[in-house]
Amino acid sequence: MTAAVAVWLILSGIWGSTWLFIKLGLEDLPPLSFAGIRFLIAFTVLAAVVAVRRLPLPRKRSDWGIIAITGFLSFTLNYGLLFWGEQHVSSGLASVLQATIPLFGLVMAHQFLPAERMTAAKVFGVLLGLAGVAVIFSNQMSAEGGRALWGSAAIVLGAFAVSLSNVIIKARGGHFEPAVLAAGQMIFGLIPLLVVGFLMEGTPLNFRWTKLAVISLFYLALVGSSLAFMLFYWLVRHMAVTNTMLISLVTPVIAVLLGMGTIGERVTVRMVVGGAGILMGIGMIVFRRAGAK
Repeated sequence: MTAAVAVWLILSGIWGSTWLFIKLGLEDLPPLSFAGIRFLIAFTVLAAVVAVRRLPLPRKRSDWGIIAITGFLSFTLNYGLLFWGEQHVSSGLASVLQATIPLFGLVMAHQFLPAERMTAAKVFGVLLGLAGVAVIFSNQMSAEGGRALWGSAAIVLGAFAVSLSNVIIKARGGHFEPAVLAAGQMIFGLIPLLVVGFLMEGTPLNFRWTKLAVISLFYLALVGSSLAFMLFYWLVRHMAVTNTMLISLVTPVIAVLLGMGTIGERVTVRMVVGGAGILMGIGMIVFRRAGAK
């Protein structure tokens, strides 16, 4: 087994497991503050990496504007909605719904990135994925209740927000150092999470800091954010981009299996059918890109 394959497997396992740890942490911690504190810890680690490596910081005001806007989209909106939504749906379903990111990104890239125009195959992949979302949504109200429906909608809205952020970065942020970009996005994104969390959820000193909550928080911050980020950018340099994109097909499967095996989450027929539609749609897009290269 090569080092790149080993890292690919480790990264798939990490990102597949984060959904379970979010679910476990939400048993004791409120969502917005939980997300904000996670990224505060992760930011501290990445900021240390930037300082030790003496990576150059952006000097233009417009660059900081891009980082601030994409940080708000990627971290404040995406993770705020994700953590809130996962209170009301299973960790496996949350991972499947979040997998719609490439579907939204493809549609927006068609509008803003001239080199990434839609083709008939890509359109079919997007429609197949969105049909999968519709199948999942079709019985959320009756099967799980109104909170599950709103939780699912929040996660999909967060996926749309991070897709928009990715398109902005690809269009105007390709010159940023990855560690600088991630650290900058985190600090701009976590501040609104902590402020709104403090106003709505109270001071962190009064939270239920159980052993499980602390383990979940530090696993997500150190392993799911800091370590995963560094592994991913190492992998991008040592493996074909198309192969790294396949991680998005594997992580929902891992998340569903972990949820079932550890905390007994239920998987419905519509979740399986809808999830298959989403993953098949993403697969069509990924392999279509592979064929175009």
